Amino acid sequence: MSTEKSKKRKRVYFFGAGQAEGHAKMRDLLGGKGADLAELNRIGIRVPAGFTITTEVCTEYQKLGKKFPPGLKEEAKDHLKRIEKLMGARFGDSENPLLLSVRSGARVSMPGMMDTVLNIGLNDRTIAGLVAKMGDPRAAYDCYRRFVQMYGDVVLSVDGEKLEELLERKKKRRRVRLDKDLPADALKELVAEFKNVVRETTGRPFPEDPHEQLWGAVGAVFESWDGKRAVEYRRLHRIPNDWGTATNVQAMVFGNLGETSATGVAFTRDPATGEKRFYGEYLTNAQGEDVVAGIRTPHPINIAGKGESGLISLEEEMPEVYAELVDNYKKIEKHYREMADIEFTVQQGKLWMLQTRSGKRTSVAAIKIAVDMVAEGLISKEEAVKRVDPDQLDQLLHPMFDPKADRKVVAKGLNASPGAATGRVVFSADEAVAETKKDPKAKVILVRTETSPEDIHGMAVAQGILTSRGGMTSHAAVVARGIGKCCVAGCGDIHVDRKKGLFHAKGATVRRGDWISLDGSTGQVMLGQVPVVDSEVNQVLLGQKKREESSLYMFFEKLMSWADGIRRLGVRTNAETPLDSFRAVRFGAEGIGLARTEHMFFEGDRIDAVREMILARDRDGRKKALAKLLPLQRKDFVEIFRVMEGKPVTVRTLDPPLHEFLPATPKEIRDLATKMGVKPKKLQEIVDSLHELNPMLGHRGCRLGIVFEEITEMQARAIMEAACIVKKEGRKVLPEVMIPLVATKKELELQREIVERVAREVMKEQGVKFPYLVGTMIELPRAALTADEVAGAADFFSFGTNDLTQTAFGLSRDDAGRFLPYYVEHGILPADPFAMIDQAGVGLLMRIAVEKGRSTKPDLKIGICGEHGGEPSSVRFCHRVGLDYVSCSPFRVPIARLAAAHAVLEEKGGPTPPAWVRGGKKAAGKAAQKTPKKKTAKKSARR
Repeated sequence: MSTEKSKKRKRVYFFGAGQAEGHAKMRDLLGGKGADLAELNRIGIRVPAGFTITTEVCTEYQKLGKKFPPGLKEEAKDHLKRIEKLMGARFGDSENPLLLSVRSGARVSMPGMMDTVLNIGLNDRTIAGLVAKMGDPRAAYDCYRRFVQMYGDVVLSVDGEKLEELLERKKKRRRVRLDKDLPADALKELVAEFKNVVRETTGRPFPEDPHEQLWGAVGAVFESWDGKRAVEYRRLHRIPNDWGTATNVQAMVFGNLGETSATGVAFTRDPATGEKRFYGEYLTNAQGEDVVAGIRTPHPINIAGKGESGLISLEEEMPEVYAELVDNYKKIEKHYREMADIEFTVQQGKLWMLQTRSGKRTSVAAIKIAVDMVAEGLISKEEAVKRVDPDQLDQLLHPMFDPKADRKVVAKGLNASPGAATGRVVFSADEAVAETKKDPKAKVILVRTETSPEDIHGMAVAQGILTSRGGMTSHAAVVARGIGKCCVAGCGDIHVDRKKGLFHAKGATVRRGDWISLDGSTGQVMLGQVPVVDSEVNQVLLGQKKREESSLYMFFEKLMSWADGIRRLGVRTNAETPLDSFRAVRFGAEGIGLARTEHMFFEGDRIDAVREMILARDRDGRKKALAKLLPLQRKDFVEIFRVMEGKPVTVRTLDPPLHEFLPATPKEIRDLATKMGVKPKKLQEIVDSLHELNPMLGHRGCRLGIVFEEITEMQARAIMEAACIVKKEGRKVLPEVMIPLVATKKELELQREIVERVAREVMKEQGVKFPYLVGTMIELPRAALTADEVAGAADFFSFGTNDLTQTAFGLSRDDAGRFLPYYVEHGILPADPFAMIDQAGVGLLMRIAVEKGRSTKPDLKIGICGEHGGEPSSVRFCHRVGLDYVSCSPFRVPIARLAAAHAVLEEKGGPTPPAWVRGGKKAAGKAAQKTPKKKTAKKSARR
């Protein structure tokens, strides 16, 4: 991009006094905060004047080696003059100083993940003007202290803990508990002490020039986009690293000017439950960070939120301000047609709105709010489906504590984010990460006095979060709800001693490594591991609870019915037991896309028959051993066919190499040799002979069935005989036999001949006929590239994306865990390709296979049965490629159903923007468009 072009491009957008150069749909350029500040002005809500520096400037700043592009400061200077005029003060003026805040604002909300600097413009000259303006030396020096402390930490990289220690020491010496109780002279002393630390640390004096302060803060905000916590948050939420952040420069208003001033955070609906009630917290005589930091106990904004706390509410303390706040929140929700998170400041009785954004909410709240807003006529059913992130359904299906279990409750806090969490206590984010790295199955509970944005990496791996301070709008509560973690916040019953690695609660002492349980729905903290049971939704789905007894299930059912009416992709399940099959059907599965027969071989004494087959010296010996397995596999298939009630059941023939069924250690070999009546040495020789250097690419899949035809014969007979039994019962049945690891058409033809021959024999023997299909897994690049040939012998394709990813990348899934996290962290790969389909490479192979396969057979049915089948972005990709269905584990079936609906909605209107963007009166009340009828591939059934 040339310098000439960059000069012409608008980089700074003004807002204030009911006017704005931007609007809500400019999020990509202005970031979420900047776009919404502009929109608030447009709808007539009082907002401190300011301007937004675009996300493009952030990207340019990074490319220029952390330098501002030419002309930016001059453009911003013109807008600064407009702020001065509107706010009636001058930046840097010693008599009537204008102070500024600098805040980040990415396209999507990243609460607390990037930097903010408040009270910019204060120095040893302007402080006198601020004292005169406020009429309160303590309030003025409180602002100065905050500014130097925040600027030193954020911009000048001074150790924040060192500054915090000075503050704590000062409070101790003055014998006060809270920051707000420090007198003006003590705050003045702190300013000087903080500046001394800055000089000692940086070798330079604290900057006195307001303009130097301003641009130092803007640069720090841009640089915080690449900070550790921001990068971790983007990884968790799959936010692209190249988006950059906008920066918002805004006039300061003050909530710390005595008892007629306040600051707060509110939600237009309850973010935990979705209940339609105005909900929030505030503090008098405070600035914004005091509410989210949890240093003081916040008060409820209204009488309805008081409960039994006995705290005064804003509704009672400042009734006129509260009435205006209610008018504002109603106007915001009606305009955006969405649950909003709003921040406000009251300066000496005058209400100012600082920002609004889509409120972080739990999965329960997301579903209830979406369904309620349809009933209220605010949004369409399609919009409601768009509003719920498919991944949120995973939280909805999480287990809950058994209500019948004994609970040793030692403390109770705020039920900040629902869920049932059990784990060992840790006291730092780094400790949480270290424990889970040491043992990926480890369960930890992160216990803190209060969390900060630097804790995001530990919160991400913890089962739950417990804090002794902070309210429902604290950092811990907001972030936990956003990432679906159980959280109990503001638990004043506990006292945390991080240095000693313990906390006290009602006479109990809990040490690092002890087990505790958190109930995020009640706020209870319990000793030990409390047993869990299925979630409320699961209990209804599995018949353990009546449908009408669960309002949550009713909301879930309604939303999913809307999604099913929209989606075109079918959704099946990966299952090989009757119980999993039953669960999947209740979750909405339309068939089985993968039944792994080898999983059936490990149950009970079956493994002995498999081992006998492997040890046999000839075909007759193998057939004799397989004859023992036949009735067992047949019984499995009978039960599955019954559960599926005529839905397609795709059965994969034996896939893993034979050595996986044999013992590995000398003791196991001795024990098996005794059981099988052979000498240990002989068994060891057989085990050694089956050893493969690279078994993933060795004698497995269709290669086993080709060399040992009797294996495929037995499995085909078990499938067909089971189908006959179920058919004779008057039930429908549709088996689909899937041959794994095919690389050539000839391999499939050889295996198909066996299946068809056995099917003819069985049907003749039983006097029964039924349709069936024979297809293959596409899991090797050669099969994908020659899919037009392979399709000639196939009734269907099913992508085995686990192995297709391994063979396309040349990666071993079992070993890649050692370095894949590094690849993702350093941007070498955008995501783990075993978690999300690599659309550029593996996805291209899939596209080729679909196109070539259907060039031979236009009606070829194609699905996916790899683990990607339940991952939302992969499901949307499968829709775009033209697959007929996806298959995933039972518990991910609802996620796939919702993701498939999102794919259709994206296709209709282009890429779906975040729900918060789609505001405006035009969109309100739009009727849902008709969705195309579901595409059904013609099935070429073999009889």
